[in-house]
Amino acid sequence: MMETGLMAIGAGLAIGLAALGTGLAQSRIGAAGAGALAEKPDLLGAIILLIAIPETVVILGFATAAMILLLG
Repeated sequence: MMETGLMAIGAGLAIGLAALGTGLAQSRIGAAGAGALAEKPDLLGAIILLIAIPETVVILGFATAAMILLLG
């Protein structure tokens, strides 16, 4: 019973901390991207790509949480 609770805490931390870090990164990238987009509108594609890159951290956190719960 104790192992199940610890696994749930570990899975929650894996996805929660990943989401927190991604949110902080995206907020800074978005603010800088808005400023850059105001000066050079042709940078739209690059800014969208830069905003999407940190989302991979959340996907990896989700995969880690799933492995903890399913394989643990």
